[in-house]
Amino acid sequence: MSHIFTRNLTFESNDLGKEATIMLTFDADMEGLYKDFFPVVWKVSTFGQTGSYRARATYTSQLAFSKPQVVDGNIIDAETSVKINVSEKTTLTEANDVYHFSPPQAGASGVLQAVNSTGDVQDIAVGFMSPGDLMPKPALYFNGVGDGSHVTARFTPVLRAYITSDYQETAIIRGAIDTPAIWSHDLAGLAQSTTWTIKLDAATGHYTIVQS
Repeated sequence: MSHIFTRNLTFESNDLGKEATIMLTFDADMEGLYKDFFPVVWKVSTFGQTGSYRARATYTSQLAFSKPQVVDGNIIDAETSVKINVSEKTTLTEANDVYHFSPPQAGASGVLQAVNSTGDVQDIAVGFMSPGDLMPKPALYFNGVGDGSHVTARFTPVLRAYITSDYQETAIIRGAIDTPAIWSHDLAGLAQSTTWTIKLDAATGHYTIVQS
């Protein structure tokens, strides 16, 4: 079993100069992205033109599969879930309209796997446990997983930040974001707690996020 770590991220601004909405998601370049699976919005925070603003986000590396409940393109909750580690697999079954993930067993090296054995097409999400929450936060969404098929995920916690107000938290991102990321970090490489300052270059109109 891999070591579970926590990352506490704080984003701040002071008299930014122009209101900005920052969206955080795990959409690093992965084979099959926007085809076999889709990233999910983790956090959305707005930082005002004047005054001081702060937003916090906590990530834990305890991964989990879930059977998500999707309404209008947003994952509003999960029906059931199971904690899983890299190189493990689980099987989703259904009996009397109750869904269940089996206890994880050893699986293919370096990946997470979930097999759909419910008899019907299912949606499955990969996410991470969040302190105080019963269900995991979804990070990647796989839709239309056929009966007898399996989800194979290589999840690396590369978090990206975008300046965009087009998304809300837990929204499924169906296509590549049309603005470049202004910040990208593999959370495994950061200290347990870090603080980041959002700045605006008035001359260019470009935003940056720098470690405080």
